[in-house]
Amino acid sequence: MALGGFLLFAGIAHQTFAREAFRAQVPPWVPLDIDLVVVLSGIVEIGLGLALWVWRRRLVGWIVAAFFVAVFPGNLWQWIDGRDAFGLDTDRARLIRLFLQPLLVAWALWCTGAWRAWRGRGRSNAGGIT
Repeated sequence: MALGGFLLFAGIAHQTFAREAFRAQVPPWVPLDIDLVVVLSGIVEIGLGLALWVWRRRLVGWIVAAFFVAVFPGNLWQWIDGRDAFGLDTDRARLIRLFLQPLLVAWALWCTGAWRAWRGRGRSNAGGIT
């Protein structure tokens, strides 16, 4: 529930008060309009947040984890280019932020049981992605 709320909040922030800050994370090599990327990623976050609230299935966990991996280049770009956003106004703060992304991936896999199911897939038929 908490991760779903986090994603809902972030998705709404993409659409409203933090749009400019999220624009700072879009690398220049992304072949789409920066604002479109921010809006679409916010819509995806809202959808993922709702999915976590409604289903909390292992498949949703893997999709959320994949999303966190997919947006990591934006966080990396923010650090490489030295872009200030979200109070990350030093190289050190931006670097520390990079190490939080794997924690989000782990959180998505843990709270949906996806990791446990994947680890136990060879021991029983209860594992697998559902």
